Amino acid sequence: MWYNFFIEEATPEVIKITYIDQFRYWLLNLGVPNNLAYLTEIAILLGVVALLSIIGNFIAKKIILSVVKAIVKKTTTDWDDILLEHKVFHRLSHFAPALIIYFSAGYILYEFPGWVRFIEKCSYIYMIAITLMVINSFINGIHDIYKTLPVAKNRSIKGYIQVVKIIVYLIGAIVIIATLMGRSPVYLLSGLGAFTAILLLIFQDSIKGLVGGIQLSASNMIRLGDWITVSKHNVDGTVIEMSMNAVKVQNADMTISSIPTYTLVNESFQNWRGMTDSGGRRIKRAVNIDMHSIQFCNDEILGRFEKIQLVSDFVKHKMIELNKFNTDHKIDNSCPVNGKRLTNLGVFRKYLEMFLKNNQDLNPEMTFVVRYLDPTPLGLPIEIWVFSRLKDLQDYESVQADIFEHVLTVLPEFGLKVFQNPTGEDVKK
Repeated sequence: MWYNFFIEEATPEVIKITYIDQFRYWLLNLGVPNNLAYLTEIAILLGVVALLSIIGNFIAKKIILSVVKAIVKKTTTDWDDILLEHKVFHRLSHFAPALIIYFSAGYILYEFPGWVRFIEKCSYIYMIAITLMVINSFINGIHDIYKTLPVAKNRSIKGYIQVVKIIVYLIGAIVIIATLMGRSPVYLLSGLGAFTAILLLIFQDSIKGLVGGIQLSASNMIRLGDWITVSKHNVDGTVIEMSMNAVKVQNADMTISSIPTYTLVNESFQNWRGMTDSGGRRIKRAVNIDMHSIQFCNDEILGRFEKIQLVSDFVKHKMIELNKFNTDHKIDNSCPVNGKRLTNLGVFRKYLEMFLKNNQDLNPEMTFVVRYLDPTPLGLPIEIWVFSRLKDLQDYESVQADIFEHVLTVLPEFGLKVFQNPTGEDVKK
């Protein structure tokens, strides 16, 4: 019969007659078949084991665990509260009934070695599963504890946590399989070499993600909270999560994009951390000046420029300097080409410099340049290259808008025009 595996005759040395033996003999005297008497005896013994495990479980959960919770709540540290929240202590309590079953099976079922081996093996596998659950909860707790540290704001260890979990579960699976097969785990580990190629094929994305995550972290290329731009994948936003396989980015439109970790290693991307950590955010934009509007300054124009407060002193001192130069070199002033002359464009450039230096929203300690670019068919670009103290997008755009609104408005005051292609209105005129 199927139960012959579990029922083995007691050894001759066992001569002690227990109450369960007396119960069995009583059943046999009543005419109950021998096999049924054995099964009844086994059921009673298993019931005793189950009862002991229930008592142990009650003691562990209702008494010991309650005491642990009370102690944890009274402590001033947060790490034990986090471990309690992740049910680390709760899952540890599952060891109590498992250990009772494991150690009591040999004493209660001493006449049935087959059942003892079966129950001990099941208990052992159950304890391995509990161990894996406890380790998983403990690792999650450690991760949450780490997230409370200041360094967690910049560096994520989620990828490493996932790797540790994979290793733990892999070891647990090997131990369980070895237990079922009755072999040493070392025996199974020695045979993993034959499956290396298959494992690499199955977990190639995870392996590449792991390597990529280590490279990103080791080289400090990316952190949580960094603003990155990956043009190829239409990603432009803040890094909100870094795992072994992917990096999650919240874009400016509040959508979430997920990029494979190894993609950020193999492909180029732009990290704006340098800007956010610096003293300002760059404003670099040009206005195209219509070159037909550039001219020398005559007395009328200079008189008008002297009324502009930001360049009044500049114009006065510059005229004294130029007149002295032209006089010393006996320049013929009847022709404006001779000697040195002020131009409306030069005065406007100086005005821009003074205007920007008086803007409290700009950082004068960083690059501060007003320059001409190469002339193009679209005019002469005059570029403003400065840095805004305000780096938040809304404030930054407001500063930039104020600057160029003013620039475009004051150009006519210097006799200059902005170049633009002819429109229908120009044709009508």
